[in-house]
Amino acid sequence: MNQSSENESGAEENTGKRRLHVILISVHGLIRGENLELGRDADTGGQIRYLVELARALGEHPDIARVDLLTRRVLDSAVSAVYARQEETLSGTARIIRLECGEESYIPKEQLWDCLDVFADNALQWLREQALTPDVIHSHYADGGYVGIRLSNLLGVPLVHTGHSLGRVKRRRLLANGLKRDHIEARYNMSRRIEAEEDILGAAELVITSTNQEIEQQYGLYDHYQPDKMQVIPPGTALDNFYPPDGSERDSAIYRELGRFLLEPERPIVLALSRPDTRKNIITLLEAYGESRELQAAANLVIIAGNREDIRDLEIEAQEVLTEILLTLDQFDLYGKVAYPKTHQQVDVPVLYRLAAMSQGVFINPALTEPFGLTLIEAAASGLPIVATEDGGPRDITANCRNGYLIDPLDKQDIVKALLKVLSDASAWRNLSRNGLNGVKQYYSWQAHTQVYVSALQSLLASTKTTPPITPRRRASLYHDRAIFSDLDQNLLGDSESLADFLDVMKIYRKCTTFGIATGRRLDSALRIMKRYGIPQPDILITSLGTEICYAPRLTRDRAWAEHIDHLWKPRAIIRALGDLPGIELQSKIEHSRFKISYYIDPGQAPGLDEINSILHQQELTANTFLSFGQFLDIVPVRASKGFALRWCADQWDIPLENMLVAGGSGADEDMMRGNTMAVVVANRHNEELSGLVEYENIYFAKQPCAAGILEAIEHYDFLGSCDLSGA
Repeated sequence: MNQSSENESGAEENTGKRRLHVILISVHGLIRGENLELGRDADTGGQIRYLVELARALGEHPDIARVDLLTRRVLDSAVSAVYARQEETLSGTARIIRLECGEESYIPKEQLWDCLDVFADNALQWLREQALTPDVIHSHYADGGYVGIRLSNLLGVPLVHTGHSLGRVKRRRLLANGLKRDHIEARYNMSRRIEAEEDILGAAELVITSTNQEIEQQYGLYDHYQPDKMQVIPPGTALDNFYPPDGSERDSAIYRELGRFLLEPERPIVLALSRPDTRKNIITLLEAYGESRELQAAANLVIIAGNREDIRDLEIEAQEVLTEILLTLDQFDLYGKVAYPKTHQQVDVPVLYRLAAMSQGVFINPALTEPFGLTLIEAAASGLPIVATEDGGPRDITANCRNGYLIDPLDKQDIVKALLKVLSDASAWRNLSRNGLNGVKQYYSWQAHTQVYVSALQSLLASTKTTPPITPRRRASLYHDRAIFSDLDQNLLGDSESLADFLDVMKIYRKCTTFGIATGRRLDSALRIMKRYGIPQPDILITSLGTEICYAPRLTRDRAWAEHIDHLWKPRAIIRALGDLPGIELQSKIEHSRFKISYYIDPGQAPGLDEINSILHQQELTANTFLSFGQFLDIVPVRASKGFALRWCADQWDIPLENMLVAGGSGADEDMMRGNTMAVVVANRHNEELSGLVEYENIYFAKQPCAAGILEAIEHYDFLGSCDLSGA
């Protein structure tokens, strides 16, 4: 891949500066350039707005050559057709790129985990087609980070990450709310999320947060906590969309809509804007308003809680919150004082802030927790004072902007007191309004954000060693358009008759099919066992669990791969960290290699793989760990695995992953089989280690063992049916 296009190179020469190509990754939710559907559901909220505005702002920065926001393509009659478009321009150099990721319909993020390897493979393929290697990959949320790790490891470029919310924090909160661990796991895939977050924190060169509280109280819960790699860069606000009232607001459609609910719509407005989510604490706010005659006399209450046509069609939690709102309204007989529109457009949101500011009202965020609070910045940019929960982002925002007061979100009297404090003093209101306007410009504009952001990226790149990008290298034969890769011990050995049949097939189709072996054995061991069983030298031999790649005919080592995977590899430190653990024993030196550490494990005494990974994380050691057959533990560099090596070879030999049949039988083979490859699990597999792959559509579970299972898969996929042997 080329580092930059001709246009980008020219721009760099003209400015004399290195202009950066940034990849943003956000898999879930509905992302488009205009009229964002914020509040539609839990997956389409503040993160989506942040990403779109970040991409657009970066696209206008002079030091940025290109910004590509990668997200999931959705083809679903229940959502806008725009989400099916493969490309959408945000600004001159910023685009949304939509890629396939599992099923076409719109599904919650918790159901996307099994599709993420496909998304990563499609992202890599798209980058290959663009002939570009980005300078930085910036992933968002745990699912985006999972993809980001894979792209970063394959491309050799730094990974930057923003969590937005964290699994350990959410699990604690859900447990505190009375949910059982098994329910949390079933609904939220929490273990996979937390495991991914631990890996991300180990792999990321920079973690961007919105507040210091995130670093100290949220990321501090993780084993791989490295605060020296974390930097606070608060999100910006689109000041061209959010600004003080100009007098036209009462001519708007949303003002007329509020008039349907309010007897005196000109009174000051207490504005609340959030999703219908229990954590947003809307019911407590409504109860506080209903119990205070003084507050009712001072202001109307406007609640914007997402969009709905029929409450009964919403998710259960949203149903419960909105139903409780209606019941509470009725309980306190608040009709004529509270507005609660069913629907609103994204263009209405700035108008609502300005209407509240025009009325000399106040914006309130009573959420139980608030990592940042983008709505608070939007309110401040509109000249509207704020009252917010005493947590995370609101603390930083009120400290910087001096435009409001913090509250205990569970104390209704505290809520009322703070609201009345803003509403009852006109002079103080004007000071708060003015402070907010000035503070937003200084601390929270997108211009300020991108300036710090780009500076952070440039500092990172200046201090980070990058490896050369993957450069496709044509194989000797021009006829190969597909490949078969197999493990050695579990697949090719064990049945001499089926092995002979398989080798006969490969001999017939050798001029159109690349043959590869991927094994955990060292190179010398693999060669000995191949000679013993009469297995001819393959075109590609991946050994030592993906840490070494050799090419026929002379077993030429891929030195670029060795340089690539050396990143963050500290074998001596790993051995020291695990030295005192019970039930694990280093294998003999003959089983080790430069990039592979091998142990025997006694399952009855040794800690589980999660605990071993936790120990490595706590020591700030980054590596990939593999457990095979319940008794062999192998540790390799973070950029190495059979799956990573396979994809490197796919690039080198210019063979699409969709044209690769991969055969495996143990846990070490799993990442080869996930993603866009065709895969087969032979019948003599290790059941427990590969049981999670049963639901994958592109993974075939053979009824026969060893090489017979591979032949069965060849027939199942009709893998060789279209082979062209005419060039032989």
